This record gives sequence, structure tokens and C-alpha cells, in this order.
Amino acid sequence: MSQAAVLIVDDEELIRETLRLDMLDMGYAVDLAASGEEAAVLLGKEYDLIITDLIMEGIDGMEVLRLAKSKRPDQAVFILTGYGELESAIEALRLGADDYLLKPYNHDELILRVAKCLAGRNLRKTVRLYESLLSICSECKKIRDDEPDQNGEVRWLSIEQFISKTTGSDLSHGICPDCYRHKMAELKDMIRRGQIFPSSP
Repeated sequence: MSQAAVLIVDDEELIRETLRLDMLDMGYAVDLAASGEEAAVLLGKEYDLIITDLIMEGIDGMEVLRLAKSKRPDQAVFILTGYGELESAIEALRLGADDYLLKPYNHDELILRVAKCLAGRNLRKTVRLYESLLSICSECKKIRDDEPDQNGEVRWLSIEQFISKTTGSDLSHGICPDCYRHKMAELKDMIRRGQIFPSSP
């Protein structure tokens, strides 16, 4: 399994370095940004978690949160904030931050909350994966249409109907070599058994 990638954004070098060592101890890969501007450049890379200070000159933590969410709506973001900025931290949660922690933070609490944020992100990714899979009947191979019909009922469509509905394209029909050989073998067997073209009495 690959390392979780964490971006730490803080304009205080001591906090950046302390957080970096904490994350490395937890086995995570770490990138650092000394400002919101540096973070904005790094957001082209995908991170499992972004830990950002809330109050910074220029692009602050709230804007880092907005930028990160605009690029990846399911991005996990963890806010670090001071006691006097609690109201802003709560606003960050409303904007989609996963959690916040007051500075100076407790080491054990940080580890617990970071692990919780990463577990939540992994769960969201798993749910998204399953949502992206098609539900196909194991017997008739029809595909479930997740958009209910006008009566509110879920329909099961043939693959031709499903492709036509989702792409607007019609399928032309043919037969692949494997199926052709299989059908020819079935036909020969039926002729041999006299199920078709029976011999005259």
C-alpha cells in the first residue's frame, strides 16, 4: 500500500517542522508550504490530507480550503487554529473542512484526528468506487438504470437500451468468432441428434 500524502501549510517554521516530524513518524509522505500562495501551486498534486493554518498573510487557510475543494470536492482538509479564531474554524467546517484542532495542539490528539480524517477520505473513495460500478443482473445481464422512470420505478435495461440511453448511440449487431464457433458446434450437435433437419422415415 502506498504512503498517504500530506500537505502541511503554515507560515510558522517551527509549527511546519513539528508537524512534518509528526507526520513522518506516522509513516506519511509530507510536502511543506510556507504560505497559502505556495500551497496554491502545490494543489496541482493530489494529497490524501491537507493540514493548514487558518490565519496567514495573503492567501489564508480558508482560501486554501476553498481552492482545494474546487479542485477535488472530496479533498480531506484539517484546520489548525488559535483559541481566538474558533468561530472561523467552525465556518471552515461549514465549508467542508473535515476537522480542526486548536494550537498549541496535543500530539496524541493530532495523531488520532489525522488518522480519522484519512479513514473518512478512504471511506468516501470506496463509496464513490462502488457508486461508479454498474449493477448487472447475474442471470439475464440486464443493467439497472439508476434514474427512475416517470412512475418512480427502477428499470432494468438490456445493454443495447442502456448504451442508447446513456450515449445516444445505437448498436450494430454482429457475432464474435468465439460465439460463432460455439453456435456452429451447437447447430452441428442438434443436426446430429435429429433435432433439426430430421431424417425421413
